[in-house]
Amino acid sequence: MPKIIKMVSVVFFLMFLMACDNKKNIENSSFAIDTTLCQFSVGECYKKVADLNVGLMLDPVHTPSEKPLNLTLKFSQAITNISVRVEGRDMFMGVIPVTLSAIENNQAHGTLIFGSCSSDYMVWRVFVTFDYQGQQRTLMYDFLADNPQH
Repeated sequence: MPKIIKMVSVVFFLMFLMACDNKKNIENSSFAIDTTLCQFSVGECYKKVADLNVGLMLDPVHTPSEKPLNLTLKFSQAITNISVRVEGRDMFMGVIPVTLSAIENNQAHGTLIFGSCSSDYMVWRVFVTFDYQGQQRTLMYDFLADNPQH
């Protein structure tokens, strides 16, 4: 029985290493550019709910792993009770809460850091939840980590 446990442990460990390869080589990868992802190098990423436009911007625009990212949200109308979290879209990487500044001039700012334990193509999702017109609303923004399109 101990032999089986050792084999399973080794296989699990090898699978973990493959999923968390820190040697990213995105420039040479064969992934096509996903046009549904936010491209911060061309500006804010906008979503709309009801008659409200919400823009998200991350800086630096190439969204590097393990470095602080400045997050800015701009709302076309006043909102309340905002919360933001970040999660891996296709791979569970935990939940990263984002602490925001007070909303001022329909804008909120925060900082986040996400890890580099990811594949060569890691998409993250920003969840923005807030109250607008008496209802709770949630918008989702997807972006590529370590985005070479800058």
